[in-house]
Amino acid sequence: MSFPKNFLWGGATAANQIEGAYDEDGKGLSVTDITTAGSLDAPRMLTYKLNGKLEKTPAIPGAGLPEGAVGAIDPNEYYPNHVAIDFYHHYKEDIKMFAEMGFKTFRLSIAWTRIFPKGDEEKPNQAGLDFYRRVFEECKKYGIEPLVTISHYEDPLYLSEKYHDWGDRKMIDMYVKYATTLFEEYRGLVKYWLTFNEINSTLLMLSAFGNNVTDDKVYQHAYQKLHYQFVASARAVKIAHALDPNYVVGNMICGIVDYPLTPDPKDILANRHMWEQNIFYCGDVQAKGKYPTYAKRLWNEHNVHLDITEQDRKDLLEGKVDIYTFSYYMSNIITTHEVKDKVGGNFAAGVKNPYLKYSEWGWATDPDGLQYYLEVMYDRYDIPMMVVENGLGAVDKISDDGKIHDDYRIDYLRMHIKAMERAIDDGVDLIGYTTWGCIDLVSAGTGQMSKRYGFIYVDRDDEGNGTLKRMPKDSFYWYKKVIESDGKDLD
Repeated sequence: MSFPKNFLWGGATAANQIEGAYDEDGKGLSVTDITTAGSLDAPRMLTYKLNGKLEKTPAIPGAGLPEGAVGAIDPNEYYPNHVAIDFYHHYKEDIKMFAEMGFKTFRLSIAWTRIFPKGDEEKPNQAGLDFYRRVFEECKKYGIEPLVTISHYEDPLYLSEKYHDWGDRKMIDMYVKYATTLFEEYRGLVKYWLTFNEINSTLLMLSAFGNNVTDDKVYQHAYQKLHYQFVASARAVKIAHALDPNYVVGNMICGIVDYPLTPDPKDILANRHMWEQNIFYCGDVQAKGKYPTYAKRLWNEHNVHLDITEQDRKDLLEGKVDIYTFSYYMSNIITTHEVKDKVGGNFAAGVKNPYLKYSEWGWATDPDGLQYYLEVMYDRYDIPMMVVENGLGAVDKISDDGKIHDDYRIDYLRMHIKAMERAIDDGVDLIGYTTWGCIDLVSAGTGQMSKRYGFIYVDRDDEGNGTLKRMPKDSFYWYKKVIESDGKDLD
């Protein structure tokens, strides 16, 4: 077997990491707009005013701002997302380059605050609606199918402050109104929608990546936030199907494979529990339409009591997603034993796997893990799947010949494409693949430009210097060949 003829090859981005124009044409502030630059060693920071004084705190997803604080921009700080790669003014050039590679689909997100600047307005911002219409029409001109993420790590700052990062049921209505506006506005232009990007990251930040949060109040907020997002997602799915039967709506999970370090039954059980909390929990609710039996154990472990209504349960059951999509970059090791050989990095920390190689950001390269994940999840949910993020972040250097020879990126992608093909051969209904950061963008974790993923180089550095000129890398021409051959030519 091989990749099907209608396979959706493409690339993926997020509005807050490429668009820039953070305050143009009526756009409001999002949480990302008050997030500074960082690095592998220094965290990104949220800036705010408290008692009239500018302060900052580490930008930990779900943590929010201190009580009484108001998000603010500090003129002495650098905010890389304010300009990013200026896709807002370069989208025609960029989409044309995607078309040159032969993209069948382009995953992008919509900035909520371009449509509803504060999040609770009665009417949407027409300039924002018009911008995305132009983008989608440009995609269609080249036969590229937009794959649109409705919410990708950039809630309106006003709503985040008012409702403490989805800490209030009223956020459901705000999201549903926003999603409904998109479904109505772009009917006929967009077919594929994803409700929330990496929705399980709320839980990953508590117990994965070397974190070990124990405060029950934090868990209460995390699980309640997720419940409100599950309900919002389910209601959006129902509305989408009612508006247009051709709409295909998916979830989006941060897919990480965990392996037990030893055959010690305690390691096996700890690994199973890690999968249940960090991976299965969100997928089960969104794809099966109900909470799994182990959810009670997870809640009881941290004295969590959720606000769940009978209507919520009905919505979850009726609003199951059509496709399961996920990101995949790496795998981790789980153990109950004390070990010395550990790895640390951006969103990666724990026991080092001696059988794998690691990137300079501490991420393990594990294509077999991708095959494993695909087969486990397809057996569990039995719905079509898409890999909507996958790639290698690396420092790219312009050679003396004026070109970028990124063989390391080609090698990484080749291994993962082969893993996907093996999963297809094993019966997985995989319908698409979008590499992350198909054009260089601002890293979500570190705020760096130097952590590059793209097939297209963008002349901009970590301090905001550069011309923003675009240039194809060697991987640009390689991926074009991959798409032309439907994955057969990987040399």
